[in-house]
Amino acid sequence: MRVARLFGARDVRLLDEEAPVPRAGESLVEVRSVGICGSDLHWFTEGAIGDAVLSRPLVLGHEMAGVIRGGPQDGARVAIDPAIPCGACGPCLDGDPNLCLNIIFSGHGGCDGSLRQFMTWPTHRLHTIPDQISDDEGALLEPLGVALHAYDLAHPKIGQTVAVIGCGPIGLMLIQLARLAGATRIFAADPLPHRLEAAAKLGAETETKQADLVFEVSGSSAAVDAALQTAKPGARVILVGIPDGDTTTFTASHARRKGLTLVMSRRMGEVYPRAIDLAARRLVDLPPLVSQAFPLAEVGAALATAAAREGLKVVVHPQE
Repeated sequence: MRVARLFGARDVRLLDEEAPVPRAGESLVEVRSVGICGSDLHWFTEGAIGDAVLSRPLVLGHEMAGVIRGGPQDGARVAIDPAIPCGACGPCLDGDPNLCLNIIFSGHGGCDGSLRQFMTWPTHRLHTIPDQISDDEGALLEPLGVALHAYDLAHPKIGQTVAVIGCGPIGLMLIQLARLAGATRIFAADPLPHRLEAAAKLGAETETKQADLVFEVSGSSAAVDAALQTAKPGARVILVGIPDGDTTTFTASHARRKGLTLVMSRRMGEVYPRAIDLAARRLVDLPPLVSQAFPLAEVGAALATAAAREGLKVVVHPQE
């Protein structure tokens, strides 16, 4: 099978390797679509993400969908939850598997991801998707899950105002969730005109006014500062973005004088069933978010395109 491995910053190579063999409790999945995420871009451009540094050639990819090959579920179309929590540590037992102390995550650390034609994965982390959800939409269920988790952390109330700072795919999903959750006005900010245009098409106002709930989905310190300035006194600010270099700075007085609540959002909990239902019923519209698709042979171009912030969501089709 063909595999894309990252050997260092901007050094991704296409290799031929043996297809993996599933162990007990696993299924073999033919990977059909992989979304390129901002965290993949940290690996690609820096050879690291946060305090995790590339220690061996790594297969990236954690936004993924495919088809089970072999076994009792042969032919089932599935979205693949990239996280494998241990289920036994304190956070897991407390109902926070996204904070698992021993988590295994696709395309991170020692776990190869989905930028390959076939992968094995625990069967219980595979979610069957209906026919009305395409392969590309199936891959986007992971970022939708991240957006859902972040919105849950906001403790929203009907009739609130919402601001989204950073209108990449997750930011655009948050705009749609805010509308579903009964926000009266949704403000959007992003330095890229094509992303602001996409936000406006979803009903957001492309101006920044003070809001009850603010989502920062960029990772830059400037975006965090903008989020704090946009928040009303007493507001809740959800930090979703991952910063370059593992450091975030902001003007403390903005947060302190307003008495803001800052919440850090990490990945997601067990929200795939909700994400699937939202996508299947078109309550969240995923297809317009996919702007470019590349075959696996052009994975380097796919990563470079995403890193240049061209379009919205870039996907890779490993079988092409």
